[in-house]
Amino acid sequence: MEYRRLGHSGLTVPALSFGAGTFGGQGPLFGAWGNTDAEEARRLIDICLEAGLNLFDTADVYSNGASEEVLGAAIKGRRDKVLISTKTTLPMGDGPNDAGSSRSRLIKATEDALRRLGTDYIDLMQLHAFDAATPVEEVLSTLDALVRAGKLRHVGVSNFSGWQLMKSLAAADRHGWPRYVAHQVYYSLVGRDYEWELMPLGLDQGVGALVWSPLGWGRLTGKIRRGQPLPAGSRLHETAEFGPPVEDEQLYAVVDVLDAIAQETGKSVPQIAINWLLQRPTVSSVIIGARNEQQLRDNLGAVGWKLTAEQVARLDAASERTAPYPYFPYRRQEAFARLNPPAV
Repeated sequence: MEYRRLGHSGLTVPALSFGAGTFGGQGPLFGAWGNTDAEEARRLIDICLEAGLNLFDTADVYSNGASEEVLGAAIKGRRDKVLISTKTTLPMGDGPNDAGSSRSRLIKATEDALRRLGTDYIDLMQLHAFDAATPVEEVLSTLDALVRAGKLRHVGVSNFSGWQLMKSLAAADRHGWPRYVAHQVYYSLVGRDYEWELMPLGLDQGVGALVWSPLGWGRLTGKIRRGQPLPAGSRLHETAEFGPPVEDEQLYAVVDVLDAIAQETGKSVPQIAINWLLQRPTVSSVIIGARNEQQLRDNLGAVGWKLTAEQVARLDAASERTAPYPYFPYRRQEAFARLNPPAV
């Protein structure tokens, strides 16, 4: 396993981490993802640890807390061997304080997560979404208190826009509160929007990317092909409406190149798609998921080798899309060169 720093923090994380969204299996979305119980989870975690993968990601909203409970049971007795990342902010009930990032919500959510996970600290707590109704000073001062109390080690965010993240980082710097060192983002060969603003921000501010859905919401598994119906076992039958949209031709253009490179390398389509991500700037860890041991072992095979520069270039060309305004002028090399002439 390859290891990297999480942004500009001192925390070392594996290049691949494991997403526990399949643990628990409750509700229409998470039930379709998987329903791994504690015994099965222990086996999957055994395989991860054997491979050097020691970072496990979950969230309170995953199966209404059941994912955290299953993960906690599965790591019992070996807490010192793992890193735990979890998230909060999305609704966990119908009450007025059951969602968001208010002081009361963050304190309660942290205590609830600690109880469900069976631990007294969380290595990385991330805000699952931006709460525009709560001042960033209230959010950050609360996280600062939780870090000082030893309940949280590091803090991060997920699914923030550029201005939301930058406003928070500026407030943290102004008051001396912990900075967000991680941004959990959607990024894949069929979803490269992260590159337009959030990647440059991450480079500038030292925020590492934890990539969710690296296979494009299950579209880059190697089972979806041009002119063929969705496979019977694909989770897209039940979950496509919840995930990022992808135009069919865009998907097929990427899959065609993935198939060709798979024949050249002897690697699987998912391994190639994940390896491409591991070569992108700011990426600290790619979160892989698995409903069974076979899927997990295949995904773990994405490390220990590298695509060639020529193969990366072909994948880049097949997956690139025109950025929206105001980013597209600066994505063109000629325009960038005119705006930034070389020093004489």
